[in-house]
Amino acid sequence: MFNFLNTYGPEPILISLGPINIYWYGVFIVTGILAGIAVALKLAERYRLDKNIIIDAVFYLIIGGIVGARLYHVILELPFYLANPFSVIKIYEGGLAIHGAIIAGVIVLCIYTRRLKNTAANERFKNTAGGFWFLSSLFVAGLALAQAIGRFGNYFNQELFGRPTDLPWGIPIRLANRPLEYFGASHFHPAFLYEALGNFLIFAALLALHYFYLKNKKSPDEIFLLCYLGLYSVLRFLMEFIRVDPAAVVLGLRWPQITSLAIIASSLGYYIWKRNRISRLSNQA
Repeated sequence: MFNFLNTYGPEPILISLGPINIYWYGVFIVTGILAGIAVALKLAERYRLDKNIIIDAVFYLIIGGIVGARLYHVILELPFYLANPFSVIKIYEGGLAIHGAIIAGVIVLCIYTRRLKNTAANERFKNTAGGFWFLSSLFVAGLALAQAIGRFGNYFNQELFGRPTDLPWGIPIRLANRPLEYFGASHFHPAFLYEALGNFLIFAALLALHYFYLKNKKSPDEIFLLCYLGLYSVLRFLMEFIRVDPAAVVLGLRWPQITSLAIIASSLGYYIWKRNRISRLSNQA
């Protein structure tokens, strides 16, 4: 495997059918989405939740996630897209920011669960035992797997790599894709692979947590979403130290690191507030 990574030069196009090109990036993104949906449906089955709730939510989450991911990326690279407005729709070339997808996904799921509780669909929703937190626990496990798979699309686009390296698993990057300061280097850290492996570990951790809850007949709560947000943010924070793609720098940190720290602080703050609130209510009882 190391020799393959060190010598193989990936191409972004999988198949060309006349004027139509099928990109590896799109293939991995779609495969990741389908795998994530399969995980959510399987977990719903284990918790005896109506799968139609998952299927309905998926439609809105996919649209919201893609729009959020693209919008976040476009905002970060606004000068380029103002000069090249038609590039905004070229998502097959890359440029889907996961932080944007996460933010959009949380908003969409909040709206979706609220709508279910306030409509006739409430009968189908009555067994979700917590609404937003329950559904988010099912989706974040699938999301971690989807991210792990989707990162391989970045490999074929040669858009997610780290600093130059002589390690045997360093990947060759074409001249056109190298930052100017590393123009003389040929092989770089496979940042896409590091992040993919990290996401696989997060996926495994969330599945183990679901196994514990199922074994103890507990209903999933906020800990799943908070764990995902915290673990992924730690992973992303560390990954940014080796990534060389352009990013705004604030107080010596890359912007994704600032975002990751904000998510970690928010998640930890909410967890502490919730535990303290439960403790106060228990003492009052």
